[in-house]
Amino acid sequence: MPDSTDVIVVGAGLAGLVAATELTNAGRHVRVLEQEPEQNLGGQAFWSFGGLFFVDSPEQRRMGVHDSHALALADWMGTAAFDRPEDHWPRRWAEAYVDFAAGEKRAWLHAMGMRWFPVVGWAERGGYGAIGHGNSVPRFHVTWGTGPGVLEPFVRRAREAVAKGLLRFDFRHRVDELIVENGAVVGVRGTRLVD
Repeated sequence: MPDSTDVIVVGAGLAGLVAATELTNAGRHVRVLEQEPEQNLGGQAFWSFGGLFFVDSPEQRRMGVHDSHALALADWMGTAAFDRPEDHWPRRWAEAYVDFAAGEKRAWLHAMGMRWFPVVGWAERGGYGAIGHGNSVPRFHVTWGTGPGVLEPFVRRAREAVAKGLLRFDFRHRVDELIVENGAVVGVRGTRLVD
């Protein structure tokens, strides 16, 4: 793949892998720049508990948990307390994420082979005494295989995209600067690190 590509993704953690694989699914050529070595593919997600936020899931319903898009959004907004003009984009992101978590997220991941424990946990309950803002119902779904189980479908899809020539990983490449022209990012500058 040449130094020019359709899209550059900075970081090969979970977010970078999701972005890269969705882009290659759409036929784009993607280059992922990651400062860590290849054995760290997936970043901190590998070490995570694999908990995912779903709204009104089959697991919740089996446990008798009554959840809804409206309740999840109210919980998020109450916790975030968006009250400044600069909160516009974080608020929009929160709204979009709750839409995704209450909509296609679970089915999308399930179609890739991801599965969850049949018990839903209750993370972020509103402080140490569970009296402040936070999740008013359990929404923490633990993935079979924990962090590696969350990463597996995206690592598999990434390797398939590499084999098709749509994706290239450059490990030990740190991005130091975004190149911006006319308000748009058009490239990056960085440092190649020692292997």
